[in-house]
Parts: sequence; C-alpha cells; structure tokens
Amino acid sequence: MTERLADVSARIENIRQLGTVVNAMRGIAGARAQAARAQLAAVESYTAIIAAAIGRGLTLLGAAPRPQGRAQRPAQVLFCAEQGFAGAFSEHVLDLAAPGAGVFLLGTRGGAIAAERGLVPGWSHALPAALSGVPRLAGQVATALYARIDAGGVDQIDAVYQRWRQGAGLQTERRRLLPLDLADFPETAMRSPPLLNLPPEALLAALTADYVHAALCQAALHSFVAENEARMATMAAAHRHIGHQLQTLELTRRIVRQEEITAEIIELAAGQAANGTPPPV
Repeated sequence: MTERLADVSARIENIRQLGTVVNAMRGIAGARAQAARAQLAAVESYTAIIAAAIGRGLTLLGAAPRPQGRAQRPAQVLFCAEQGFAGAFSEHVLDLAAPGAGVFLLGTRGGAIAAERGLVPGWSHALPAALSGVPRLAGQVATALYARIDAGGVDQIDAVYQRWRQGAGLQTERRRLLPLDLADFPETAMRSPPLLNLPPEALLAALTADYVHAALCQAALHSFVAENEARMATMAAAHRHIGHQLQTLELTRRIVRQEEITAEIIELAAGQAANGTPPPV
C-alpha cells in the first residue's frame, strides 16, 4: 500500500513539473505574439505607402487596371509552422496547396507534415527564430521567386498563410504577390506630376519589388503571430487537462492514504487480539 501511495505522489509531482513547463511555453508564445504585432503595424503602414506610390506610378503611365489571365504555371509560398505544439496550424495551410502548383515552403514543422502527405516543395526554408530575421527571410524568398520566374517556371505567385483575428481565431488567407492585380492599386488623382529621377517604368518596377518584399514580411509576421496564438491555445488546453489530472490524482491520493490508515488500524487491532490484549474502545 505504501508503494502505491508513493507512486501516486510521484505522478502528481511529475504532472506539476509538466504544468510549469506548459505555463512557461504559454508565456513565451504570448510574448512573441505581442512583439510580432508591434512590428506588424509598422510593416502594414509601410506596405500601404508603397501601394499608394504604385497607384500614382500607374497614373503616370496611364495604365488602367486590367483583368489577369488564367495562370499556366502557378506557384505558392506556404507559410507553415516552424515548431510543434501549434495544433493543426500547418495542416490548414497545406490544405490550400493547389495541385500542380510550384511550392515554396517555409517552416520546419510544416515541411515534416508536407513530407508525410507526399508533398515535395521545390524550395523550402526554416522560419527565423527571432523577428529581426524576417526581412532577410523575405529577401531570400523573393530571390528564389525571381530566379524561378527568370527560368520560365512560374507566371503567378500567391502567398498562403494563417492570420489570427480577434474573436474569430485562425483564418487561412491567400494573397496575390505577382503579377500585381492592378485593381488593388487605384490610380490617384494628382494636381501636379511629381519630380522623378527615374523613368516611370523603372520606378514602377522598383516599387513592385519593394511591395513584394513588404508583402512577404507582412505574411511572415501574420504567420508568426498566428502560430504563437495557436500554441497559446494548445498550451491553455494542456493546462486545463493538467489541472483536471491533478484533481483526480489528489483525490486518488486521499483515498489511498485513507485505505493505508485503515489497513494500519486493522493490523494493530489484529495484533492486539492475537496477544490477548483487548482493542481500545
């Protein structure tokens, strides 16, 4: 009986230690999500400025928005999870992988899940551990995309990523990167044309490159926030489960302890009866 009580006590201690780890992971995920949100606000503002500049550039060129034709060689940039304990985060992104499309996959954990599905990306990369690495990662992705375009292997590129919305949770979004959908850049009426140091065509090409880089940074940050929010939700569920297990084990320990006390009393009474000593009243 004593050994059984020790086993229950050891399990309680192990689960309490696990609860400490779960709470630490939850706190780290929350801090990372908060830091990413702060950077995301700046990136979104920067992206909006570039979009407005592209609209003005289109006005200078006199280009009107025109519908995009059907892509013959599409590609997708999939932003999956870098680490585990994020629920079905990567699965939701991989579910939108278009058959026959070239895949640029980001996220180590997502790469492992893609391999289980038999999905082989044409290019893959790990997500940075720190937010300071997001701009460099966006540059690496853009370089790989342009190389594939130059090789004639891609004529349309979409970014697929998870986004966390307050009150709605995780939502998977698809965003066109290239070619630009000109309907997203309304031309801006200008009282007087701006002074330019570059031909409008060259200026628009440079702005497009900046816009793609900013859009990749934005998608990466949204994915970073969403992954950590998903991890926080997973850790919260684990915390509730651990609390329930502790309650059950504490009840079991009290029952076992009571059984142990009862057994000791019975043994004492039996010993006294065997010695001819009347049991205490």
